[in-house]
Amino acid sequence: MEFEGEGQSLARLQATVDAAREGGFAAVSANDHFVFSTPWLDGPTALAAVLGRSGELTLATTISLVALRGPAPLAKTLVALDVLSGGRLIAGVGPGSSRRDYDAVGIPFEDRWSRFEEAVTILRALLGRAPAPEQTRFYALPDGELLPSPVRDGGVPVWIGSWGSAAGLRRVARLADGWLASAYNTTPEQFTAGRERLAGELDRQGRPTDAFPNALVTMWTYVTEDRTERDRVLHHVLAPLLNRDPDALRERVCIGSAGHCVELLSRYAESGCQRVDIWPMGESAHQVETFATHVAPHISRG
Repeated sequence: MEFEGEGQSLARLQATVDAAREGGFAAVSANDHFVFSTPWLDGPTALAAVLGRSGELTLATTISLVALRGPAPLAKTLVALDVLSGGRLIAGVGPGSSRRDYDAVGIPFEDRWSRFEEAVTILRALLGRAPAPEQTRFYALPDGELLPSPVRDGGVPVWIGSWGSAAGLRRVARLADGWLASAYNTTPEQFTAGRERLAGELDRQGRPTDAFPNALVTMWTYVTEDRTERDRVLHHVLAPLLNRDPDALRERVCIGSAGHCVELLSRYAESGCQRVDIWPMGESAHQVETFATHVAPHISRG
């Protein structure tokens, strides 16, 4: 995503991934919108562009719009990323919360949940995670195997994004290999409650709870000790972008001092959160380096 006219370039992507790799990060991820209020590179294409710089980093989509891209085309793209990375991909998917994306491809926004359920079922089959459904309503099944196949034994894991609703977590328990929560739509306390609810749903599905992974994504990040700069980013960059109250966002995101970020992420670690995907709001490489130096080493791991 482009912030404040900083522009898009391969050099910017490469510098950010270099900083993540050298700073000891675990993964690099890309999100998905077709239409947005600021320029947004296509996520899978951006991931492909930095494969050669990613080292051993996990690659992830957090999330990709499977109901809009279509399960077969998205599976083809994801398997290509998996093969070219040597099996380092996690496929994070979600229905998307923007009506504009649905309008852009001519799909009714009101159909998003039924379409998403079917699309995920087909995607999991195409990625080697589950049998193909016997019948479909919205999407066609390929009449043959998509080749090449994923590199990893057992196929590409599919994680599902949910803000933590009861219905969303039931869906995660039924269909997913991991849970992606949204940082600016939750709190550490809500994450704890969601994780406990998910554990109950997994148990009802006869699935193990201890090994079920999770991550917190869309953690908007701008580390600065300057309160004026913090308030500028919150009030004039992030709040208008999301159409949210800046004061409500302040305690949910890593915008502010290193100490604020350490305190917030330590609370998430104590709540059982396993991984956080930070989203630098400009100066991406510099922010990744700052986070690696002044925040990550000081987070209490619970």
